[in-house]
Amino acid sequence: MDGGQPVPSPLMPLGNVSSDSSMSLEQKTTFVFVILLFIFLGIFIVRCFWILLDPYRSMPTSTWADGLEGLEKGQFDHALA
Repeated sequence: MDGGQPVPSPLMPLGNVSSDSSMSLEQKTTFVFVILLFIFLGIFIVRCFWILLDPYRSMPTSTWADGLEGLEKGQFDHALA
């Protein structure tokens, strides 16, 4: 390396490009969209873990035999004949 000249980095702007940290409208929109996707993903992951930990809590309390009229539970085979 010769005499104290900084090596240009691909992450640093080159030339007369302004080095302020303001973002364009497209970058702000993309940033907000990505943040909303991460929030949605977090909620989705938490909900999936709740279902995995207690799967019967999310199931309805009624069963298929509740709607049978005139038949006792367990006698469904005789009703088909």
